[in-house]
Amino acid sequence: MTKPVASKRILPTSPFKAPVAPPPKHFAVGDQVTHDMYGLGRVIGIEDGIAALVDFGSAQERILSPYAKMSKL
Repeated sequence: MTKPVASKRILPTSPFKAPVAPPPKHFAVGDQVTHDMYGLGRVIGIEDGIAALVDFGSAQERILSPYAKMSKL
């Protein structure tokens, strides 16, 4: 049986920078967005830090945070 791999520890004296996490995306009701799978849509509801309800015309989808495939136009 194998042990789970721990994340790499970056020493403070290392000349290499630790990977930086991108800032979380923030959406507001009324924002026009594009999604890689669903296409163009408009945000019609927000659940704080959890999900965004988006109307894509043919369907309404609940997109979960961190919104990797969705961006604001």
